[in-house]
Amino acid sequence: MSKTHKKKSALREWWDAIVFAVIVATLFRWIVVEPYKIPTPSMEGSLLVGDFLFVSKFHYGSRNASTMLQVPLTHQKIWGSEIPSYLDWIQIPFYRMPGIGEVERNDAVVFNYPAELDRPIDMRTYYIKRCVGVAGDTLRIIDGKVYNNGSKLPYKGLKQSSYIVQGESRIRERVFRQHGITDVAEIGSNAFQIHTDSSTFKTFSNLPFITFSQKIEYDEYNPRYDSRVFPQSDRFHWTADNFGPLYIHKAGDVMQVTNENLLLYGSIIEHYDHNDNVRIENNKLFIDGKEVFEYEFKQNYYFMMGDNRHNSEDSRYWGFVPMDHVVGKALFTWFSLKDGPWYSFFARIRWDRVIKGIE
Repeated sequence: MSKTHKKKSALREWWDAIVFAVIVATLFRWIVVEPYKIPTPSMEGSLLVGDFLFVSKFHYGSRNASTMLQVPLTHQKIWGSEIPSYLDWIQIPFYRMPGIGEVERNDAVVFNYPAELDRPIDMRTYYIKRCVGVAGDTLRIIDGKVYNNGSKLPYKGLKQSSYIVQGESRIRERVFRQHGITDVAEIGSNAFQIHTDSSTFKTFSNLPFITFSQKIEYDEYNPRYDSRVFPQSDRFHWTADNFGPLYIHKAGDVMQVTNENLLLYGSIIEHYDHNDNVRIENNKLFIDGKEVFEYEFKQNYYFMMGDNRHNSEDSRYWGFVPMDHVVGKALFTWFSLKDGPWYSFFARIRWDRVIKGIE
């Protein structure tokens, strides 16, 4: 005798379809591509606030999801709330599947912000920056120009600089945005600091209501110690525009333990290279209670900078990006919206940035 199967209710069919769709979407985001929105102007010159882009997971190899207890299709918090979307009770070991390539110089890379040590790696905030130094490079910045192993790195995107402009009266935000200037900070009476390219600045400074305009000249030829700059030590007289030389370690490199090396690479060994029980004391390195005189690095590291170089919090300030923090390669913008209540919806759309590749 054949059994008769009870027909599923409409509610059950909808539920099954939703569960299936969530599983497929989660796997797709994990293995193939993930959408991302540009939240800050640190990449202006190539990427704008309000750009929506797709990030390839398979270029460098998809990572496993280390944090298992997580609400699907969320990151850090449940949508529209301050409620954490994950529990860190269960963490599985890191694994990366084979990719189709390696991180290369000038790639636009999405990664987890390393300095958020209170969160699991895959739950740390997403950043996007330009890779200006790969593992094995010796990087140096001279007068704002980046050099790798003695060769100048070509600049990608439209070069941004810092300027001051002042108006007869207070310049409204929409005036800046109408001229393509979105990175603006008010610094005084009717005065603003802006970050833009030289052509846009020239056009804007010639407007009839602009009473003063000037490029901000950074102290490029007489570098002074900047306490904000990595590794936050007056032993290195480095600034954002004059930095290094700094070697970027690769997996398998062996480093002699010296005071200088501990200042530069001690944080890597302590926080990112998967060591337990690390202690740095009196210019000495101890692992598992034993003093170590040379150290072998376990993974590759990278140096990242924003294209908007005078308004970017990047590796010049907080150091290296470990390979296990790398999420993927930014491929193209699929949509882009201007911000501002004075725009209609269709006027907000940057049509020239819809389905546009990222250099």
